[in-house]
Amino acid sequence: MPNSSIRQKLHHFIDNVEDKRLKAIYVLFEDEIEQEGIEYTKEFKSELDKRYDYYKNGGKMVGPSEANKRIKQAVQTARKK
Repeated sequence: MPNSSIRQKLHHFIDNVEDKRLKAIYVLFEDEIEQEGIEYTKEFKSELDKRYDYYKNGGKMVGPSEANKRIKQAVQTARKK
């Protein structure tokens, strides 16, 4: 079944479903629904672009284990304050 048909059927179902089921569906997808509205500022996007360019041009990066180590240290430091 094509995605357009699935969307159409889901829209129809949601438009006509009982309130109790509607709330249950919302609870299932609440986190994803709320996250869709996140907009990044121009400054944040610019910083991400700058960091990506740095990486693509051979900039030094840390691996996952080093990143986790630094995160744990930062959390411990924050807890002490």
